[in-house]
Amino acid sequence: MRDLIKLLLVTVTTMVLVGCSSSNSSNVDNTVPDSPTGGNGAIDLTNYEKVPLSEEQKYSLAYMWHEEKLAKEIYLELNKINPAKQLENIANNAEVMHIELVQNLVEWYDINITNLANYEIRYSAAELANMPVGKFAVPEIEDLYNTLYDYGRVSTQASLEVGCMVEVTDITDLDKYIAGASGNQAMLDTFNILRDGSYNHYWSFDSGLKNMGIADGCCSLGAEYCHPEYPNNENGGGNGNGNRR
Repeated sequence: MRDLIKLLLVTVTTMVLVGCSSSNSSNVDNTVPDSPTGGNGAIDLTNYEKVPLSEEQKYSLAYMWHEEKLAKEIYLELNKINPAKQLENIANNAEVMHIELVQNLVEWYDINITNLANYEIRYSAAELANMPVGKFAVPEIEDLYNTLYDYGRVSTQASLEVGCMVEVTDITDLDKYIAGASGNQAMLDTFNILRDGSYNHYWSFDSGLKNMGIADGCCSLGAEYCHPEYPNNENGGGNGNGNRR
């Protein structure tokens, strides 16, 4: 994750120096709806065995909650400046559900994810709800948020490019945390729902860029963000509304 963030920060800094060539806007809604699992993507934790968490698994829950918070907030804040259906719909529908899914696990295990030095502190819904926009208990995520905001605010194209970057980062982290969740079915199912949603979001941002005339879509950002191997929900038709996963 840290290596990808460093690369992302370098990419963003370089592109800021070069400048975004397009200021065209696109209100075409290319959001691929997340395929529902169990109705609206909710997981009934009473159906799972509560397997004890390792320290690494506690950290992965904390990290992914903050990363989903970043996705929701960066999309909403950029949408205020450069309105785009992809930003609005993914943030208000899918990312809200993704945060809820991770937070349900955090509550179930009764761990605190705002003090990563001491998971023994009890879970507090109020503490999470009161965390300001753009503020995170993970310093590298807060640094990433600030860098992405400065980059994405320049234009609609830049805002959609931020979406590509965020979703690739999300998928990369989820790949790692899914591998580390072996034996914990509740975590595996939750993280797989998040990753499936991120695949859809990646293609939504890719389509949004292509509709603006950026022929290579997310691939225009370089090899790290070019992932034709990601599953593509073609049935979504590229015109969904970011339904919950």
